[in-house]
Amino acid sequence: MLSLEDVLAARDRVEEVARRTPLEYSHTFSEMSGADVHLKLENQQRTGSFKIRGAMSRIATLSDEEQAAGVVTASAGNHAQGVALAATRAGVDSKIVMPEHAPISKVKATKRYGGEVVLHGADYDESQAKAHELEAEEGRTYVHAFDDEFVMAGQGTIGLEIVEECPDLDTVVVPIGGGGLISGISTAVKEQLDDVRVIGVQAEGASSVADSLKKGSIQTLDSVDTIADGIAVRGIGEKPFEVINERVDEVVTVSDEQIAVALMFLLERTKTVVEGAGAVALAALLADTFTYKANETVVPALCGGNIDMNTLTTVIMRGLVETGRYVKLKTVLKDRPGALEDLLHVIATQQANIYAIRHDRTSREIGMNATEVELDLETRGEDHVEELLGAIREQGYEVEVLV
Repeated sequence: MLSLEDVLAARDRVEEVARRTPLEYSHTFSEMSGADVHLKLENQQRTGSFKIRGAMSRIATLSDEEQAAGVVTASAGNHAQGVALAATRAGVDSKIVMPEHAPISKVKATKRYGGEVVLHGADYDESQAKAHELEAEEGRTYVHAFDDEFVMAGQGTIGLEIVEECPDLDTVVVPIGGGGLISGISTAVKEQLDDVRVIGVQAEGASSVADSLKKGSIQTLDSVDTIADGIAVRGIGEKPFEVINERVDEVVTVSDEQIAVALMFLLERTKTVVEGAGAVALAALLADTFTYKANETVVPALCGGNIDMNTLTTVIMRGLVETGRYVKLKTVLKDRPGALEDLLHVIATQQANIYAIRHDRTSREIGMNATEVELDLETRGEDHVEELLGAIREQGYEVEVLV
């Protein structure tokens, strides 16, 4: 099984390429949660993700013959960038298979780092199958995203940094996709500190680990569906499973809505941009998915910041909806002059701000002398939404909340 010595050896292999990322105390999230929260900002790592650590750790072990033949891997985006940069720095040719619908920003970044990109498959697992075909056909070395002890050890260097900067650590919260990250971090912290908890977090739409631990064998999902594309994996690796079973104290899940709220709070309160997978650890803390004591020192690992701008827009909007900062309403008005003005007066009195208004006189669900109106409104929170709805209904309007 992976050991602390393996992680320490990996640090020597990756230190010339990987940055030592900040560990910052967060007054905002400490106040919100009641814990003593320190954020491990791995989203500030080179390539925007922790994956460069594991990739460099593995590529540094290649023989001269393997370097000449090149490497191949599969990735939804972050491991792709890590392998591309690590290989380029080592003078090794790299070929990366990515899902056909991988975020365009991650595809472009992988190419900029020197990797040859092959788009194939609907998700990571289908891309991986294609990468193994290329491995056999071209004699390349396959650099696994997580089921490799050198990769796991490289990711574990994050744990070394956490322990060095936060020796009073009580709990570290780590995302789980394929399991390489949490395997490395749990090894680094558990073998150095006593009574430290390691909490693993998966997205509900890609959650296989808890069931695997319960049944004692790796369980594989038929499909995955989550905004956290960096951890959208059908099942964890064999080597990580052994470590998780031994060293991880608890595995919890978070919904896409909870991820969106955490991502929005990070952006708004701390000016920190993360991707969906990078927000799941904080989401688990804010959603109280695991128990902790008041003032307990908790370190959520923000594992990546490579979010597509279109996705970011959608996630922010979802976060606003979930926290009552944005609401879409529908009602029916008499089709006469002044009807809309009367409704808008009620809304203005409640100090809600209007983003958009849409009229529809053609709906078969309303009378010939009526018009259906949808309003997109900026609000100040869940209590404000309830006050607004109460005021509108008090004036005799039947109103439906769409989102």
